[in-house]
Amino acid sequence: MRILLTNDDGRASPGITLLAKALREAGHRVFVVAPDSDRSGVSHSISFLSGPHKLSEIEKDTWSCSGTPADCVVLALLGGIPELKVVDDDGGIPPDLLISGINRGANMGTDIIYSGTAAAARQGSLIGIPSLALSLLEGDAWNWEMAVSFAVDRLEQMRSFWKADTFVNVNIPNRATAPQALVPAFPSLRHYHDRIDRYEAQGGRYCFARVGETGAKPEAGSDWDVVSKNQASISAVFIHPVALEAVRGRTEA
Repeated sequence: MRILLTNDDGRASPGITLLAKALREAGHRVFVVAPDSDRSGVSHSISFLSGPHKLSEIEKDTWSCSGTPADCVVLALLGGIPELKVVDDDGGIPPDLLISGINRGANMGTDIIYSGTAAAARQGSLIGIPSLALSLLEGDAWNWEMAVSFAVDRLEQMRSFWKADTFVNVNIPNRATAPQALVPAFPSLRHYHDRIDRYEAQGGRYCFARVGETGAKPEAGSDWDVVSKNQASISAVFIHPVALEAVRGRTEA
């Protein structure tokens, strides 16, 4: 397959560099277009409308981008990487698959709203490319080799889960051994116990985020429930506002 690989942790993250290497060794043609630094938590922000972005070729088929994860996808597919161009037939061939990740940390449930990893996959699906968002949960150590091997071995299964108007969101438990199953799940309701510390100084108020523990509503069948049982969760996430489906339903009734 021809695969476009991106992320929000930045081009130098182990999750993307090791995955690119493994996919190439498996015989796939991999194009990497990833942010030049960490862009975690930027959601679906796009910044290319306010000015040009720089694509820097690091090595063959590997580029860093000065924009956000969504920018990386748009620039790569709409002309920044001519070999991947999806508009105006001038020799470009769209990728068979877009993969965003492997992310450093979970993207379950409500995380999807904030995640640049999820946004890149959403943007790929908006353009019509089957797209996956892959994440490795937090742990005492980062078992990247396990996660990469699992992703490569299960690639066709993950891709087959994709359908139009969705992207596929996968969360992999962070253990030494690979999960035994890839289990369909719905996004959980996540709870964030964060707070803001504020300080008055130099005529202004300075606010510092203090990130707390994150939990979830452990509903049976949710992604949180699945990974708590040491299985990988897979969810089809609708790329349009859910209200759109309600409108369509009323119009067609």
